[in-house]
Amino acid sequence: MTESSALAAPIAGAGSPLDGYTIGVTAARRSAELTHLLERRGATVIPAPAIRIVPLADDGELLAATTACVERPPDLTIVTTGIGFRGWMEAADGWGLGDALRDRLGAGRLLARGPKARGAIRTSGLREDWSPASEAMSEVLAHLRDLGVAGLRIAVQLHGEPLTEALAALVAAGAEVVPVPVYRWVAPDDIRPLQRLVEHVAAARVDTVVFTSAPAVSSLLRTATDVGLDSAVLHALHADVLAACIGPVCAAPLDRLGVPYVYPARGRLGNLVRTICDELPARSHAIPVNGRPLQLRGQGAVLDGRYVAIPPVPLAVLRALAAHPGRVVSRRELLAALPGSGGNDHVVEMAVGRLRRHLGDPGLIRTVVQRGYQLAVDGSGTDTTAKVSSVG
Repeated sequence: MTESSALAAPIAGAGSPLDGYTIGVTAARRSAELTHLLERRGATVIPAPAIRIVPLADDGELLAATTACVERPPDLTIVTTGIGFRGWMEAADGWGLGDALRDRLGAGRLLARGPKARGAIRTSGLREDWSPASEAMSEVLAHLRDLGVAGLRIAVQLHGEPLTEALAALVAAGAEVVPVPVYRWVAPDDIRPLQRLVEHVAAARVDTVVFTSAPAVSSLLRTATDVGLDSAVLHALHADVLAACIGPVCAAPLDRLGVPYVYPARGRLGNLVRTICDELPARSHAIPVNGRPLQLRGQGAVLDGRYVAIPPVPLAVLRALAAHPGRVVSRRELLAALPGSGGNDHVVEMAVGRLRRHLGDPGLIRTVVQRGYQLAVDGSGTDTTAKVSSVG
């Protein structure tokens, strides 16, 4: 929706901060917790797990990488995530390789990509040799370039994403690389909820899609390609649908495509929800209509700080009017905004009547005889030759 900046002004609170918004949740782990946090703040949540975690104890690839690190110890190990490193140690303990693995890793150098990884290393009884100021893998690679890695055997604990570029850079610098695929992600057993979410995103029927891991981003984008909606999904994420990520590492696949996104300063679910609560209302401004601030939301509007749920057809009329605040919008234009109207002017009249009833103030929508309808924006008017009615 486009609004005149001269007429738009921010609106203060409106009950629950996410009233009227629809949010897609792609999380596999902690999905119920995230859904509960969002619903408590008024959101309608569409759960659609984008990935499934392969259980560590059943992961033959992780067992093979662990055995390789025990039999031929790495000179240097890069720990990228705290949860991943802890899971690796627990899996190794389950296979009877834990003590041997910690001995081998401790004999070499350990690099921690961030504070969580550093904490996991110390919890395991080991000590990191270096950690970057940021959590960026690029800073880790820059440090290794300065250090010189030619001839070194380097184990890289992965975190779901393959880190293809980082591994290739180490190989190009002369290192022997052992990828350690902790928490390997695969497609969900039932792909249909994710396909439905992709359709909702492509049609901008959700206001936000939330990601808690980079593999979930990649999975949604891959599914969009599989069903032929990749272009529509990318357009929606650039325009109408807010992408919210737990952190910059999670957002890396969006970064590579130039898709805008938001993330909290600290990667916690509560912080992510607070960021969404701040960002979504800020994307829509209040229009002063008949002396009252009106703000559109995904499934309704906020009028005088009170959320009003509005059904899809009258809401489509309100969106069309708000896209041109103060201008008379013809019946033909409104018909075009109403799917399935069949070109019947009576459908527009019925939708306007329903909209007035939901808003509770007929004066907010003016009828301009023989021309159309107009949002009664403060300071706006109509031709002196046009007959205006608030109820016709």
